[in-house]
Amino acid sequence: MVFIACLHPSLRCPFVKSNKNDYRDAEAIAEAVERENMRFVPIKTEDQLDLQALHRVRDRLVARRTSVIN
Repeated sequence: MVFIACLHPSLRCPFVKSNKNDYRDAEAIAEAVERENMRFVPIKTEDQLDLQALHRVRDRLVARRTSVIN
């Protein structure tokens, strides 16, 4: 069985030891996941992703309409 968990970037920040690079990010994520009290972000459903895309399109349309009016 494969365990998939989403970890919010702000929750792994305290575990990064120095300058940001891929290796240190992976090391910080591995350390954060091992903690017992770590909170994970729930994975979004297809409906949530579709609704998010619709909101994004609407925001762009409103911004474009506003720029044309101005």
